[in-house]
Amino acid sequence: MDLLTAIKERRSCRNYLPDPLDDETIRTLLESAVWAPSPANNQPWEFIVITSPEVKESIFAEAQERRKILFEKSGWKWLNRYEVDFLKTAPVIVAVVGDPEKTGADMFLDEGYKAYQHACAAAIQNMLLTAHSLELGSLWFTLFDKSAMRRILGVPAEKDPIALICLGKPGGSSFQTPRKDIAEKTTYLR
Repeated sequence: MDLLTAIKERRSCRNYLPDPLDDETIRTLLESAVWAPSPANNQPWEFIVITSPEVKESIFAEAQERRKILFEKSGWKWLNRYEVDFLKTAPVIVAVVGDPEKTGADMFLDEGYKAYQHACAAAIQNMLLTAHSLELGSLWFTLFDKSAMRRILGVPAEKDPIALICLGKPGGSSFQTPRKDIAEKTTYLR
């Protein structure tokens, strides 16, 4: 499969088969992540591989609570209908944790300390595309309170839980979301 096809065909998966992922597959996914670009090659990411049902249950409970709070604050109806059960059923969840101290030269800019987040996002995209190439389902999940996630996962206060990546064999096909036309999203300065 060529890269552009993989990018276009990858979908967020919310329905997983219970089949576990073997250690070699998990290692392949993590290896793809560490080949992402990062500022000054600081590689500001760390990964926590979660297979424990108890930890998944704690993550699920936090997401349920956060979903309710965000629905009350925003009034967005989709949040009230958004189910997060996949957090309990995904065979593997990889927490991507960023280190702000490894952000690069942007720390000296007025709006700095963001490049480490961008590097972690690139690592996440690598994992998602690799999962798709291995015929696995994946989901980039951020509906959580960072301080609660630090507590659940034992992450030190100075580190930043960026996202949870759900991974496993898909239990069905995923919905294809539309994309806006490139012309609507592009400006050329010539």
